[in-house]
Amino acid sequence: MRYFNKKMTAALIGCLMMSNISEAAPTEPIPASPAPVVAEAPAPAPQRVVYHPYPGEESAAAPDGSLSLRLTAKKQFYDDYGEFLDTAVNSPKSVNVHPDGSKYYVNALEAGLTIVYDVKTNKKLAEISHYLDEATDHLWAPLSEFYEFTHYPQDNHFMGKPVEATFSHNGRYLWVPYYRRLYDINAQDPSALAVIDTTTNKIIRLMETGTLPKMIATSPDETKIAVSCWGDNTIGLIDCHSADPKDWHYTDKFIVDYQLPLNYSLTVPVDRDNDSGYALRGTVFTPDNKYLLVGCMGGDGGIAVVDLTARRYLGRVMGMMPNVRHLVIKDGWLYLSINAAGYVQRVRLDKFLAAAVDPNNMCVDSWEECAVGSGARTIVLSPDGRYIFAACYGESEIYVVDSASMQVVTSIGADSFPVGLAISPDGRRLYSTSQGKVNGEGDAVDIYEISYGAPNVTKKNQLSAP
Repeated sequence: MRYFNKKMTAALIGCLMMSNISEAAPTEPIPASPAPVVAEAPAPAPQRVVYHPYPGEESAAAPDGSLSLRLTAKKQFYDDYGEFLDTAVNSPKSVNVHPDGSKYYVNALEAGLTIVYDVKTNKKLAEISHYLDEATDHLWAPLSEFYEFTHYPQDNHFMGKPVEATFSHNGRYLWVPYYRRLYDINAQDPSALAVIDTTTNKIIRLMETGTLPKMIATSPDETKIAVSCWGDNTIGLIDCHSADPKDWHYTDKFIVDYQLPLNYSLTVPVDRDNDSGYALRGTVFTPDNKYLLVGCMGGDGGIAVVDLTARRYLGRVMGMMPNVRHLVIKDGWLYLSINAAGYVQRVRLDKFLAAAVDPNNMCVDSWEECAVGSGARTIVLSPDGRYIFAACYGESEIYVVDSASMQVVTSIGADSFPVGLAISPDGRRLYSTSQGKVNGEGDAVDIYEISYGAPNVTKKNQLSAP
C-alpha cells in the first residue's frame, strides 16, 4: 500500500458512514447532534479513505511563523517499503513519553503489548507482553473489597488489552489498565491493570479494576492513582504513596450517580462501547490534590467531581458541550475536548470548582471554545501552555490551537483515525497513535518535530490586509 499525500487523497475522500464501534478497535461514538448526548448514538461523519502520510512530505506552519510541524518518522503495522514497519503496532491506542524525555511507550491494544522506543533514534527498546499466565501469578495484589466476580470464576490467565497509561514515582512506574479480560466477552466482571517498572520494562504488579477501565491518572503529589471505569459509572482510587509496590491498595470506589447494572449474555457479545451509562473517560486531579474530575462522554454528559479530602462524590458539573472526552489542567485553566462536535473548550479552574462545591448551582457558563476537527479525542498542551494540540479522529488531522485566542493556527495530517497524543517534556516532539480498522486504516504511530519562533509581525499584517 503506497502512501497518499493530501492532494492525492482529496479526490478520494467521500462521506463514509461511521462503522459501528467494535471490540476490535474500541472507540468513542460521535453522536448526531449537540442535543443531550447518549453514547449509544453514532452518526455519519466525513472521513478520509486509507491515509498514510509519508515522513518528510507532511508539514504545516502557523501563518505568523510562530510554530511549525513536520512529520519526521513513524511506526506502522504495514509498510510497502519496510522502512517504518513494526508489526507489533496493532491498533495503538495511546502513547506516553517518559518524564525524563528519553523514551516513549505505545499501548498496542489488539497486540496485547506495550512497546518501548528510544526518543532520539526511534529504535525499539522492548516489547512488554500482557499475556498473563502461571508465570505472572505471583504479581497479583490481594483482591480489594470493591470488585466482585459475579459472572465468571476469577481467572488471572488472559490477554490484557492495554488502553491508556500514567506514570508515578517520578517516572519509575507506568500504570496500564486493560480494556477487559479477554474471556469476559461483555466486560461484566472486574478487569485489571498492570504496573511496569520503567527501569527494567517488566511488569512488577497486577491489580483488579472495575469494568472497562479506559482512563487512569496520577495525583500531582504522586500518592494516588485514579481509574475511571467506562463500563459501570465507577471510579477506583489507589493509594500508591509507598515506595514498595506490595503496599499499594485501593482505598475508595466512587459511584457517579448510579452503578450500571450488568447482566448481559455470557455467549452473545453486546456493544459495551455504546451502552455504558455515563461512559467515564477523561480524568484529572486538581493541582492541589483536593479534587478529581472525570468527563462523562455518555448520558447527558457533564464532568463528575470527587472531593478527595471528604472522600465523597459531589455530583456532575454541567454547562459545557456534551460528549466530553479528554481533560487537561494547565496554568489555572481546565481544558476539554468535545468529541461529537469537534471542539476544544476551556474555563478558569477556580470558576469551575466554585460551581462544583455549590450543590444549588453545579453549572458553569461562559466557556471559551474553538472548533477543531470532528471526533476530537486526546488533547495535550505545549510545556509553556501556549498551544493546544488535538487529535481529531474524524478528519485524520492534528489541530493546533492558540490557547490565548482560542483560534486554530494550523493543522497537519495524521494516519487515519488518530486517537492518542503525547508531547515531549521539551515540547519539541509530538506523537500520535492511530487505531486500526478493518480496511487498512490507522495502525500507526506518527512522530512530528515542532519548531517555535517569534511571530512574524510583517507577515501577519500582510495576511490581514485587504
